[in-house]
Amino acid sequence: MSKKKKKIIKDPFAAREAKKYKNPIPSREFIIAQLESKGIPMRWKKIAALLNIQDEEQLEGVRRRLKAMERDGQLMRTRRGDYGLPKKMDMVRGRIMGHPDGFGFLIPEAGGDDLFLSERQMHSVFHGDKALAQVVGKDRRGRREGAIVEVLERGTETLAGRFVKEKGVAYVIPSNRRIAQDILIPDDAQKQAKPDQMVIIKLIKQPEKRQPPVGEIIKVLGRHMAPGMETDIAIHDHNIPVNWSEAVEKVAKKLPRTVPTRAKKNREDLRETPLMTIDGEDSRDFDDAVFCEPYGKGWRLLVAIADVSHYVKPGSALDQGAYERGTSVYFPNRVVPMLPEALSNGLCSLNPNVDRLCLVCEMFVTRYGGVRRYRFTQAVMRSAARLTYTQVGAALDGDENAVASHILPHLKNLHNLYLCLRERREKRGALDLETTETRIIFGEGKKIENIVPVVRNDAHKLIEEMMLLANVTTANFLASEEMPFLYRVHARPEQEKLEQLRSFLKPLGLVLYGKEAPNAKHYAKLLQNIQERPDKQMIQTVLLRSLKMAIYTPENVGHFGLAYDAYTHFTSPIRRYPDLLTHRAIVHRLHNKQPEEFDHSPTEMAQLGEHCSMTERRADEATRDVTAWLKCEYLQDRVGETAQGRITAVTSFGVFVELEEIFVEGLVHISTLKSDYYHFDAANHLLRGERGGKVYRLYDPISVKVTRVDLDERKIDFVEV
Repeated sequence: MSKKKKKIIKDPFAAREAKKYKNPIPSREFIIAQLESKGIPMRWKKIAALLNIQDEEQLEGVRRRLKAMERDGQLMRTRRGDYGLPKKMDMVRGRIMGHPDGFGFLIPEAGGDDLFLSERQMHSVFHGDKALAQVVGKDRRGRREGAIVEVLERGTETLAGRFVKEKGVAYVIPSNRRIAQDILIPDDAQKQAKPDQMVIIKLIKQPEKRQPPVGEIIKVLGRHMAPGMETDIAIHDHNIPVNWSEAVEKVAKKLPRTVPTRAKKNREDLRETPLMTIDGEDSRDFDDAVFCEPYGKGWRLLVAIADVSHYVKPGSALDQGAYERGTSVYFPNRVVPMLPEALSNGLCSLNPNVDRLCLVCEMFVTRYGGVRRYRFTQAVMRSAARLTYTQVGAALDGDENAVASHILPHLKNLHNLYLCLRERREKRGALDLETTETRIIFGEGKKIENIVPVVRNDAHKLIEEMMLLANVTTANFLASEEMPFLYRVHARPEQEKLEQLRSFLKPLGLVLYGKEAPNAKHYAKLLQNIQERPDKQMIQTVLLRSLKMAIYTPENVGHFGLAYDAYTHFTSPIRRYPDLLTHRAIVHRLHNKQPEEFDHSPTEMAQLGEHCSMTERRADEATRDVTAWLKCEYLQDRVGETAQGRITAVTSFGVFVELEEIFVEGLVHISTLKSDYYHFDAANHLLRGERGGKVYRLYDPISVKVTRVDLDERKIDFVEV
């Protein structure tokens, strides 16, 4: 009897691996798939046999890859030495989010509920670390509780804080409130720092279960915060890279100031098309340019985006630098760019009257706002005008002198298309929540002169709609081409949040329809119904807090807030790494290359999505910290003054109040409220007096006096007057 031939399953990513390595081994995806098919943990040699690996060099390659996959948390090694899949062992891989009170959470990379980590578990990790944790049960509040199994990646190398010396023991209290552990500073690592001075430290020993973290002072900032110091501290607190590597500096210096002639070859020439940029007055990096003209009964729209992918190649020094930053960070008084200035403000920026390489999304839009046909192309363009939102807003309001006469007809075309898209957006049910953004105005010596609201006019909204259309068209294109790429997803609200929201709405005589699975249209309908109510802002705030945070992931669950089935980011590759990845995917298909040959595999995309989501959160937290500090500084000279405000949050320990006109928030502690016992009603977002019945409700007006400003804690205290 002849032996039955063993069926050899091919690695679908073999071509990609062959492109990367001279003697390629099976891809990570294929190894995971084979372990899943077997259903049991296995020794490394058995895995190699399963993969049909016999070559000695390849055997060593498999052993190293398995170790790397273990290090990255894709595989878990048992005490027997077998490699298994973490999800089969109730292991969860994710990033640590610390809380000022000492406990924390592990945010799963794969999505789902967070794992609660007790203060004891947090002893071995810092906020921002990546770890593998095991689900060990539920805490008293019914939350899934975890235990740290292994720290996969440290997220903190340097941090800022206040130097303290007590009874011969020196330590630093981190200014980042999410890091609740003090860092010990040995005698020989204090660099002549004096007690209560602000310092920057480098960690020389990470925290362990039974050993505190140890650091050395690398810079003494001083006792009092000088202008700009708050940004330096936030940069260190949140580990935002600010210094370019020598390799990046070297490449940046060699970049040409103009686009080389050879780079323009085999590209569509759009230099005669009057594409224009519309941005803020102080913008310096121009990602996008637009052009619109009537086409049949609809429009032809061009959205041209800076072709960053032409200059930033996968694996290059520039790419590594951009990946580490993940996004540009816009502080009130400083920008930390994702790309060197030679690219971000120079060669990539779509400055007027100079040749620039771009990636264009051409869309033919019907009179009802639908895209009936589209195409992508690599092109060379020359921006016809650099316009500001203020100029365009004035032109659209009828000021014919606001822009050049030859530009005005093109703006009117864009505006007509915008009105059509706006109507379609309303029919689609996309959420349109009104929030107030603020801008800090600095005077001499970087001293704050004022805090003002950012007013959005039709020019802002016009550009936003054009970018949304290009982004959703891009998502549809890449999905149809079966390319691995990062969706920008906004998941549906969690059931618990929906129940809390409905409990809040019921006493107000309001209903959120949609039963157990409301969609954006149901939210939009509710928003429409409250427009004339005096408590509109309160209800809108509660609606906003019921929503989840948007993230980057290769798994599409749609975008709830925008009411899109598929959505991605395509329009800002100068300042966002996910957009750069999207450009690479588009160019890959434009050159007729297969998805399996793409430089970034689906598994790598998942890791990139988690990293990009982290860098976005990191940037948001850092800018919030700086803004909070600056607002505290602004109020320092106003202690004792009274002002009008509105309640922006209600908690068991008091109410947070935002002052009108200057948009600074502080706390009215429950202990300072007028004589009564107050009880917290979480469902209805209010505090109610036991005897007098006095109610403090979300978004109620309130008069307060500034009583204390604490710069170190970034806290402002008010009392009601």
